[in-house]
Amino acid sequence: MYTTIADFAETYKHEAASTQKLLDALTDASLKQAVVSDHRTLGRMAWHIITTYPEMGGNAELKFTGISDKTPLPTSAAEIAKAYRSVSSQLADQIRTQWSDAKLAEEKDFYGMMWKLGLMLDILVRHEVHHRGQMTVLMRQAGLKVPGVYGPAKEEWAGMGMNPPEV
Repeated sequence: MYTTIADFAETYKHEAASTQKLLDALTDASLKQAVVSDHRTLGRMAWHIITTYPEMGGNAELKFTGISDKTPLPTSAAEIAKAYRSVSSQLADQIRTQWSDAKLAEEKDFYGMMWKLGLMLDILVRHEVHHRGQMTVLMRQAGLKVPGVYGPAKEEWAGMGMNPPEV
């Protein structure tokens, strides 16, 4: 749980940039990739991350323009990447300019549970990281090069003149 805006901002800057890097690597064709037919596609997974911002953030009285939790899934990877750039920027700006450390201790009802707003932000970040991991598997299945997030991806080791660690 975040107890200071500074702690959230430091973590969020890296996590949002990592998610943006993955979304920027998607192609229109890759959006249809699914692990099996009755699970979310790569496009739906990416869109779920994005629409969670107005869903959870709206409950915390944050305002998101240009997208709601009901906005239909775009067919363009570029549009999905652009939408994430927008919602992540809006979240960071609102937290930085409208919230205080004390605001993080306020409680609101989320999904029938009372969460401090600092916990809601932590869950939002962890939720995104969880789905980002799922996306990397679908990206590999779709034949995309997966960018490194917490270190180099397999393909990036060669660019550094190194062999990737053994599997």
